[in-house]
Amino acid sequence: MPTAPIEHRYPCDNCGAALAFAPGQDALVCPYCGHMQKISPGAAQAPARQHAGGPEGQDALLGTDATGRAIQWDAGHKAPGLDEIPLARGLRLDETSDLAETVRTLSCPNCGAKIEQDSTRHASTCPFCATPVVTDTGATRLIKPQAVLPFVLTEAQARAALEDWLRGLWFAPNGLVQYARRGRRMQGVYSPFWTFDADTHTRYHGQRGDYYYETIYVTQVVDGRPRQVAQQVRRTRWTPRSGQVARAFDDVLVLASASLPRRFTDALAPWELSHLTPYDPRYLSGFSAEGYTVPLAEGHQIARQEMAAVIAVDIRRDIGGDEQRITSAETRHEAETFKHVLLPIWLAAYKYNGRSYRFVVNGQSGRVQGDRPWSVWKIALAVLAALLAGAMLMLLSEGGGSFDLGAAPAITPMPAVTAAAPAPPWAVT
Repeated sequence: MPTAPIEHRYPCDNCGAALAFAPGQDALVCPYCGHMQKISPGAAQAPARQHAGGPEGQDALLGTDATGRAIQWDAGHKAPGLDEIPLARGLRLDETSDLAETVRTLSCPNCGAKIEQDSTRHASTCPFCATPVVTDTGATRLIKPQAVLPFVLTEAQARAALEDWLRGLWFAPNGLVQYARRGRRMQGVYSPFWTFDADTHTRYHGQRGDYYYETIYVTQVVDGRPRQVAQQVRRTRWTPRSGQVARAFDDVLVLASASLPRRFTDALAPWELSHLTPYDPRYLSGFSAEGYTVPLAEGHQIARQEMAAVIAVDIRRDIGGDEQRITSAETRHEAETFKHVLLPIWLAAYKYNGRSYRFVVNGQSGRVQGDRPWSVWKIALAVLAALLAGAMLMLLSEGGGSFDLGAAPAITPMPAVTAAAPAPPWAVT
């Protein structure tokens, strides 16, 4: 029989008000009297930036040509105290599984986000698109989160990061920055993600391309006479190649929600997943938590696609040469595991001049992404300035000279006019 939804509330020992998690302090704080209650001995801290390659040559992020986005697939270091769940166990989830729990959610009719509901706070608008949330989906069985990445940035710090990002955008309307400053507060939401681990072994067939150069002679007219001129032409010599590559994947990160475009959340990477902590509802106090809408099986297929992109890079490196062709690749996945984790995101949804703009801020690192606003007036002035500059260059080229718009026009002095002196009496006329 499904368990009843669990509700959490943490009253202040001093005044009885509800405590809320304080980002960056690893503690619950009373918003009224300031009483603080530590959650765990370790203090939250800002992450060290992950790099695209380490001393061992393992990539943390991989940019794919097909999507233009970054794939985070190597956590670098495992978070202590977290257990990986066998994938097969999660895929055969049933009503009696201890991996699931019953939660109550509100559903956004516009973007489809599912916001978990508790007894102390009820969502009135969707934090993802600012649409009034009116649909109560009732109790739902979902896989329990195994870990949470606590907020590090406060709401004020996230707002400052957003303002800096907006100011740095070319042709962004100035009014939007001012509107964001006086707009409603940003909302902190724990967004759902899947992580997947796998050991892979891939057999491939392909071709290696090596460049070489040939000298050819072409006819060119030199000094009015045709001549044979030597030129170097690059050719590619293709040879068949086959082999095997192996790759262990650690925490391939897949967004488990459809409420935000993946290009938004992918651009927030990297996440320092070694700072994940075992799930504790106290970290969610005062924040919203979104239920996943991308099922585990679908997330697993997305993860395998991302693994395939990394494996293709490994194959090309193994083939070598100047160019590579991959004709076939067969991958065997072993020891597949997963986790359901919650990552911190600050959200802002504004309606400005009749349009909706959404912005997201990584609650751990402060990276910002969102809808790209454009100022029609700034673009028009830039185009006009470019046209004027082009016209001035044409005038200068036609006139064969240059002139300074700021200089006064040159004045040619006229010769002085004086009265003629009377001729002496001895002058001959």
